[in-house]
Amino acid sequence: MKKILVIRFSSIGDIVLTTPVIRSLKTQLDCRIDTVTKSANAHLYENNPYVNKVFGFENSETEVISRLKDEQYDFVVDLQKNLRSYKIKKALKVASASFPKVNIEKWLLVNLKVNYLPEVHVVTRYFKAVESLGVTNDGEGPDFFIPAKDKVDVTTIDKRLEKGYVGFVVGGQHFTKIFPPEKAAQVINKLDLPVVLLGGKEDYERGRDVIKRTPGKTVFNACGRFNLNQSASLVKQCRVLITNDTGLMHIGAAFNKPMVSIWGNTVPAFGMYPYMPRNKDRFYISEVKNLSCRPCSKLGYSRCPKKHFKCMMEQDVDTIVKRVGDYYI
Repeated sequence: MKKILVIRFSSIGDIVLTTPVIRSLKTQLDCRIDTVTKSANAHLYENNPYVNKVFGFENSETEVISRLKDEQYDFVVDLQKNLRSYKIKKALKVASASFPKVNIEKWLLVNLKVNYLPEVHVVTRYFKAVESLGVTNDGEGPDFFIPAKDKVDVTTIDKRLEKGYVGFVVGGQHFTKIFPPEKAAQVINKLDLPVVLLGGKEDYERGRDVIKRTPGKTVFNACGRFNLNQSASLVKQCRVLITNDTGLMHIGAAFNKPMVSIWGNTVPAFGMYPYMPRNKDRFYISEVKNLSCRPCSKLGYSRCPKKHFKCMMEQDVDTIVKRVGDYYI
């Protein structure tokens, strides 16, 4: 194989989790690796030294098909496995492989609370797509590469952070996957450590809410102040990461960062928990078990369907605080 195309359109976390496959392809086959993704996510591959070229599209995969045809690939690795990726494979007319999706099993767990999901991480399933090429998992976990221009000097936020801090991801794509501000504040009020709140522009007000609830604590709201690479730089430099099930969680895993991973309406059984194969003792899953309504979705909702939000409101704050203290070195 001289030239391979890897397909993964979204999202941030899923793309980060494709990097072990990309690295293994490159190092074990010594071939050219190109990727195709949504333009908004192209930067996640552009900084990766194992990727030669990135094709991005705005609205439809048809925008890039003619250019992909010109590349004359030997093989296509489909890590998206949907109608859009099928159209690309059909157009390129070369050998391809995908990974086993578990949508039916997820549906059964969400709707009938019957668990037939394989007890493996999604990365393990991704590697099924390159099995026929003789490529195996090197066990090194995911990659995330920060360009020099996006490395953040934490002293520009506050000089006290130079001695160490806790990174706290307060954002997420869905409300039911986000640790509520009042609960986040309870954790911070029991920590005698500086905290940097992390998230996008849409999380800025949530960060302000947390700070209002933590008077006298050393807490800095970095939400919306930094781009994704810069936020990743802050994750890389923190001593411990507290995070919702979101993209920065997987970026934290790429840095083997000790973390407390907080789960609401979704469950780790879906296979998307922090992937740290050589450091499985460096993360703790915080979840409210034995709720009859959980999981209520494989993704998330804009509000709790049951209106009680027990999966987040009943999180054990004291255990989270203890785990942070255990990891903080």
